[in-house]
Amino acid sequence: MITPAITGFATAFALILAIGAQNAFVLRQGLVGQHVFWLCMLCAASDALLITAGVLGFGAIVQLYPLLPQIMAWGGAAFLLVYGALRLLAAWKGQYAMHLSGKSAGLWATLATGAAFTWLNPHVYLDTLGLVGAVSTQFIDPAEKAAFGIGAVTSSFVFFFSLGYGARLLAPVMQSARAWRILDVLIGLVMWALAIKLLS
Repeated sequence: MITPAITGFATAFALILAIGAQNAFVLRQGLVGQHVFWLCMLCAASDALLITAGVLGFGAIVQLYPLLPQIMAWGGAAFLLVYGALRLLAAWKGQYAMHLSGKSAGLWATLATGAAFTWLNPHVYLDTLGLVGAVSTQFIDPAEKAAFGIGAVTSSFVFFFSLGYGARLLAPVMQSARAWRILDVLIGLVMWALAIKLLS
């Protein structure tokens, strides 16, 4: 059971590791140091549900509804364009007093944004339902398939909590409005690049 579990862990970790909208938001929230636990729990638990569905063969639904990925891409691109614009606007205004004091939006607003980054992102479905689900098909035995799924889910929890709480290591660098402005510009540009990629 060790080999399937390691395969699942490595597969999911490699897919999550790429810098994306969800990761950038978790990193930013980790830098502020507010609602980190609940945001990481939301992202990891959402991944766990999607990975489980992928391992159980949910990817077959996409074959039944071929337009579904395109619809998700449009919705995800629209959200990324808006959020990217908000980050660029924040960088332009440069009002970071709240961030420098270690404050952020409320818990529910943070979780709502985190949920949007998770469930409106077509790449999340491609990675979890599609790719992780596809790799899991090499394991026929139910116990090995379960071990693969557990490994993949564990990887998600390890990654998000490491990212959220590890962001504090960058806290000394983020003690000026200029540093936050640079971060927001980078995040905004990444969001727009991802949106363009989804639409192309």
